Amino acid sequence: MKASKVATSTARSIFRLCSPDGQMNDGHLHLAVTKIATEKPRDYRGILHVLRRLVQAEVASKQVTVESAASLDANTAESLATSLRSQYGQDLSFDFKTNPDLLGGLRIRVGNDVFDGSVKARLDRLANAF
Repeated sequence: MKASKVATSTARSIFRLCSPDGQMNDGHLHLAVTKIATEKPRDYRGILHVLRRLVQAEVASKQVTVESAASLDANTAESLATSLRSQYGQDLSFDFKTNPDLLGGLRIRVGNDVFDGSVKARLDRLANAF
């Protein structure tokens, strides 16, 4: 669905109001969506559509996926989580996975940022260089 410029601008304003300190406030967001759904202003479907996309992007930016060739011990996982929280904020959710195809090292995805320090990635870069 393509939203109008006005609907996009309105949704962004509402999202900013629901995130006063940089963190999304679920209660404010729920109240805003309920009010929009009941009052049905002009192009309310477009506003809700853009608002949903903004919320999905915010939630995805706080999701961390850590892939390793072997399972990480608790100390390593905790120190990695502490380091990422200091860089990206405290409200991250972690998903630790084991992927033997990496051969060694880690691949970390935080939202749209990917840090690939795996042996497989290094070998692929080396093969592409030749």
